[in-house]
Amino acid sequence: MLDMLRRIIGQPAQPAPVTAPVRNGVTPPAPRSPSYDSGLVPSLKNDHQELVALFEQIGRTYEARRFHEIPALLTAFKTRLEAHLLTENVRFYNYVESTLRDDAENLALIRDFRREMNTIARGVIDFVKKYQANGDAESIMHSFLNDYRAVGGLLVQRIQREEGNLYPLYMPT
Repeated sequence: MLDMLRRIIGQPAQPAPVTAPVRNGVTPPAPRSPSYDSGLVPSLKNDHQELVALFEQIGRTYEARRFHEIPALLTAFKTRLEAHLLTENVRFYNYVESTLRDDAENLALIRDFRREMNTIARGVIDFVKKYQANGDAESIMHSFLNDYRAVGGLLVQRIQREEGNLYPLYMPT
């Protein structure tokens, strides 16, 4: 979880400890497998709706030429996206990978989705940072729209694939 967040913000990943620490001669129990939550997929889909709405609001703000408002909207979008990604990585992917550990084909699909999402997340975060740091009207006016459309296309494609192909793999064991 922290390694994914470190990658998003550009810090190197930390190596995992080799063994669990022993205290007073007692080794702590192995970590439990993640548990199923029937509300998780509906919550993730709701996140998608909120992210799309925020992204569309950014576009409408651009069209209205209220460029000074865009950096704050980008910050809200980035914050919401990072929360969604954290939930997906910790609760969704860990559970599905655990339940599908004996199904090589679907496990490979899950891992591919996870890698792809990390790549898309980096692109989105780079987009947000670019226009937060360079949020002057001149910069936004000239280069923002092409970047916005490219990122929007990636997000739409990803959401469709998650909801159509990935989320159905989340089932109780």
